[in-house]
Amino acid sequence: MVDPVFGTDFNQAEFHRNHGPLVQRAIAIADSLFDRAAIDLRDGGDTAPVRPLARIVRLARGVRPMLARENASCISMTYTDPVGEASLAMLLAAMAAPDEPIAADPESLSVFALADRLAHSDIPVLVNGPTGTGKEVLSRFIHRRSPRCGGPFIAVNCAAMPETMLEAMLFGHQKGAFTGATQASEGFMRAADGGTLLLDEIAELPLQLQAKLLRALQEQEVVPIGSTRPIPVDLRVIACANRDLPEEVAAGRFRADLFYRLNVFPLTLRPLRERAEDIAPLAFAMALRHAPDPARVPCLTEAALAMLKLHPWPGNVRELENVLRRALLLAHGKAAITPEHIVFDSPARLMAPAPAPADGEANRTLSSIVQISEARAIAETLAACGGNRVRAARELGISERTLRYRLASLREAGIEIDRSVVGGGR
Repeated sequence: MVDPVFGTDFNQAEFHRNHGPLVQRAIAIADSLFDRAAIDLRDGGDTAPVRPLARIVRLARGVRPMLARENASCISMTYTDPVGEASLAMLLAAMAAPDEPIAADPESLSVFALADRLAHSDIPVLVNGPTGTGKEVLSRFIHRRSPRCGGPFIAVNCAAMPETMLEAMLFGHQKGAFTGATQASEGFMRAADGGTLLLDEIAELPLQLQAKLLRALQEQEVVPIGSTRPIPVDLRVIACANRDLPEEVAAGRFRADLFYRLNVFPLTLRPLRERAEDIAPLAFAMALRHAPDPARVPCLTEAALAMLKLHPWPGNVRELENVLRRALLLAHGKAAITPEHIVFDSPARLMAPAPAPADGEANRTLSSIVQISEARAIAETLAACGGNRVRAARELGISERTLRYRLASLREAGIEIDRSVVGGGR
């Protein structure tokens, strides 16, 4: 039986010989994230008929990496090194559907594997993590993998709605229930009937509404404003919080009974800086999404990927998307995104004081901003590790060889890391 991910039985032996090492690594990850039955991986020369609704990824080996979106359902990819990080990241980005998660870090993959198991139950899930780490992406993943996938997915940001309207928007209202209610509204909870309701930033929900939400979840029914008749609802609730809910409970800002109702199974997404292996595939996915010319997507070089891994990402995935969109603009017309095209958000504010340029003059070119930001990250990490390059490289998510290369490159650019923090290799 032919594995559906390899598309057709056209020259299978040659396909595996040419692309097997890369494809097998990608499949090990894709199994836990993507709908493999919808993916048609094939050699660039394979002209066999395409399965209906399949997402095609055409693979080729070449002297330099290339990425192109031929149409809405077909991506062509040329890679150079089947065991390189960039090649794997490119393939994962090419295989993912627009609404599917992208990850490669072992911790992220373990969270999605657990979420996949949870999806088959109906228990509430509480997703914790800083802003911009992908909590809604994880919530949608749970919905798609659940028996409720055919029903609606309704996302409600509790912090984005006016407090005076929040109750009506959640629970619905009758016509004439209040000034301006010219017609009845079912509300978000009834709109999610048969599916999943995501309550994002749940900590922002006012206390008086927390009590009503708790009752609605317990009884699986809602009472619209202006009505006395409860209406049954059948939904699964996923709540997301970017603040510590136990602390909110202790401070009296969140009901303990609602917290325990929602916290049946907690999942936590860590900051992007702690998921270094997610950065490359996310970066390539964003390049595919935002490239001005989809038929000629600039590929990130290994040096550019190493620089991305050095950044602390206070804005998490949202900040990474900003950086990639900026890099695509700066690399316009180029075949590759290099370190010179990467400019981080407010580097002077986010980092410690930078070493002065060698000539003592202020240098604000894009390349100098990138180098100074990188130098700050390296210097801080080396200092925290007592000058141990091996430990520092591990903390930065790169190899010791890459760290030595970056230190040498910075010295050549006239940016010297304080030698007191650059110790031995061990």
